[in-house]
Amino acid sequence: MKDTVLYLVLPCYNEEAVLPDTARRLAEKYRTLTENGRISKKSKILFVNDGSRDRTWEIITELFHNSTVFCGLNLSHNRGHQNAVLAGLLAVKEKADAAISIDADLQQDIDAIDRMLDKYEAGCDVVYGVRNARDTDTWLKRTTALGFYGLMRFMGCEVITNHADYRLTSKRVIESLEEYGEVNLFLRGLLPSIGYPSDIVYFDVQARRAGKSKYTMKKMLSFAVDGITSFSIKPLQLITLLGFLMLFVSIVMIATTLFDYYTGRTVPGWASSYCSTWFIGSVQLLSLGIIGEYIGKIYLETKRRPRYHIESFLWKENEEADEK
Repeated sequence: MKDTVLYLVLPCYNEEAVLPDTARRLAEKYRTLTENGRISKKSKILFVNDGSRDRTWEIITELFHNSTVFCGLNLSHNRGHQNAVLAGLLAVKEKADAAISIDADLQQDIDAIDRMLDKYEAGCDVVYGVRNARDTDTWLKRTTALGFYGLMRFMGCEVITNHADYRLTSKRVIESLEEYGEVNLFLRGLLPSIGYPSDIVYFDVQARRAGKSKYTMKKMLSFAVDGITSFSIKPLQLITLLGFLMLFVSIVMIATTLFDYYTGRTVPGWASSYCSTWFIGSVQLLSLGIIGEYIGKIYLETKRRPRYHIESFLWKENEEADEK
């Protein structure tokens, strides 16, 4: 597939510590792939600056001026990882036959790109990169991550376990993504729902060479809530089920109370009243919170605000492609 124009899309947020090494390693990978005839010499590496507050964009600009391999997309404000990935994919939609999204720290093994290309050449429109194991994670992160994937499947959402936005998408998949106008993006659930031929490649997680992860526990929890509320109404159905259950419990409690009253076995019921009041109150607050999440999503979607704004796009034809 020598004529395949492949773009690598890397969302970046405050990644000045890793970008020089990342650019060097990806440039070497690019050279190997082109020399082996795996991809066209028109292929490029796109860094998407997601409103970084450090020198990330300055470094991307320097890379762009020093090599025709690199290009850059600068978002005017931090819009989050999912929007940054989508912005990069849509920016190269008319230029690429396929695009691979990968994190800027390159903890996702870049050698898996070769296997992704094999799957693409075999007819797959989406190739998911899935980590072999989570041995490098803490017990808490590993447990919560696996619990999240299990919960998502229970809620009816198609997700690939241990897949974290390292994937190859064909041109027609990117065109299909553009048709989705929702503001609250959850690409890990969105792509499987498109339904084109797909496959999986496995990779080992690499150690981060510099800097620290920007994916905090707070962001992980927010991401999980976005995923569940964007693709499932089952929490609302569970609230309804819980309401019927509480109604049944209330009827039983009322019947028991009346029986005790008429048989003369009335006793001070402060404990049962105290516990039931707190329990019912907490259930009501939790239910209101879940409903509020959905109302908030509806509120944001009805505004129809743009997901991001592009401040600048650095791209140029690879004039030296035939000479390299």
